[in-house]
Amino acid sequence: MGVCDAIRHNAPVGKPTAMSAPHLPKVAGIDPMVPVSTHTAAPTEGIPSAPGAFIQDRLAGWVSDLTTLHELTERLAGTSTLDSALHELLVAGAALVGAARGLLVLEPADGRGPSRTIGLGLSHAELGHIETVPRSATAYGRFLDGLPDTGAPLASPDILGDPGLDPGCREVAARLGYAASYTQPLATGAAEASGATGATGATGPDATARTTGRLGAAVWLYDEPAEPLERQCHLVGVYARYAAEHLARLLELERARADAAAVAEELLPSRLPRIPGVRLAARRRAGPGTGGDWYDALPLPDNALGLAIGSVGGSGPAALAAMGRLRAGLRAYAVMEGEDPVAVLSDLELLLRMTEPSAAATALYAYCEPDRRTIVLAGAGHTPPLVTGERRTEFVETTLSAPLGMLSCWEAPSVEFTPRPGETVLFYTDGLLRRTGDTRDRAFARLHAAAAGVPKVLRQDPGAVADHVLRTVLPADGTDRSGATEDVAVLAARFD
Repeated sequence: MGVCDAIRHNAPVGKPTAMSAPHLPKVAGIDPMVPVSTHTAAPTEGIPSAPGAFIQDRLAGWVSDLTTLHELTERLAGTSTLDSALHELLVAGAALVGAARGLLVLEPADGRGPSRTIGLGLSHAELGHIETVPRSATAYGRFLDGLPDTGAPLASPDILGDPGLDPGCREVAARLGYAASYTQPLATGAAEASGATGATGATGPDATARTTGRLGAAVWLYDEPAEPLERQCHLVGVYARYAAEHLARLLELERARADAAAVAEELLPSRLPRIPGVRLAARRRAGPGTGGDWYDALPLPDNALGLAIGSVGGSGPAALAAMGRLRAGLRAYAVMEGEDPVAVLSDLELLLRMTEPSAAATALYAYCEPDRRTIVLAGAGHTPPLVTGERRTEFVETTLSAPLGMLSCWEAPSVEFTPRPGETVLFYTDGLLRRTGDTRDRAFARLHAAAAGVPKVLRQDPGAVADHVLRTVLPADGTDRSGATEDVAVLAARFD
């Protein structure tokens, strides 16, 4: 049963019209049209029909409502991000109350954010017009500000004809072409009003509406003067209570991800060093799991430069802690043994086995001499760098090696190559390939094509080269085609 059919109003069966004198049922050998007696009973008025049809109609309506709520809550439960849940809530509520347009304002009462305003059938400019109305003049604004007696839904069935509304509300309504609205608060822990609540939001004398967890409010707009039926108000109220709990869970999850991303950013270099003969740029795209992808660049004696990039397996706080320890250890080893990348990674392997015995990580370290344009590098299970310029785009051949933490003793020979003037060397983590959703070979081919297709005007800037590669390689929504997301780190070095 579709949503449109499910939310159709089931009007109760009315009282039957007056019935004539009762007739006998048709029985074999007896003609029921022939009266049994010459004295017929007088016509009876007001005798109700059998209650079966009315009960069946009511039961059908309840089943329809339950089916509708089940479908909508299942779709909402399938959303895994805050933005998708907000959009689903707005669309489902519009179907329940019979509106075509609306807006939803997310503004948690604790002030920790995030705060968002999304629209349904409204452009950004139209949302801006609505936001010009003073908050105190709108039902959702008064609720979000925590004013008393604002926890119940409120209908404005005739905005243009209601002299009690703020003139700004009528002006914006006339400009955008809507004539009525219905506002539904979104809050966790909200109590049902103990008094009867009608479509206009009036409550009984002992009604209460505790909104200890105000999250936001949804407003649906009607093109003509109208208000939802009491049954529709009840359905959208039940749905909104479930939606608020789901939003609260997604809100906490997004806050945790934001906190982890902030910690990860603090563990990375705040700025890249400036070394004559080379220009650096770095980009990082954090996934929802906040993994352990990292990069580093540090100046070394004799105008040398150490470049590193790596990834720690797993996600969450443990991966962030391991990332921080590995990066700090590599910086120390690079200062002591910077000219020998193999020694640096061997020391890093020992550190990983001592501090993270159950973890695995990939890493690549390069010792660069910009004045000579030479790079000596070694990798531990990491993807090979990509050098790109006007005359060539190719992967640097590196020796095969296992990730750190996989073998009892790590060691692999280093390789040396010389970038040409004007070429950019791209170091990247494995997440860049995995986010494409392609096979390994196709992902490498896609990366190669993206680097080779960098416009000539952008090749002077390593940051522009990195941005072009990310835009070209990654899908537009930032996720791979399977729905999973991973961290991505890119370090670009352009040699003059």
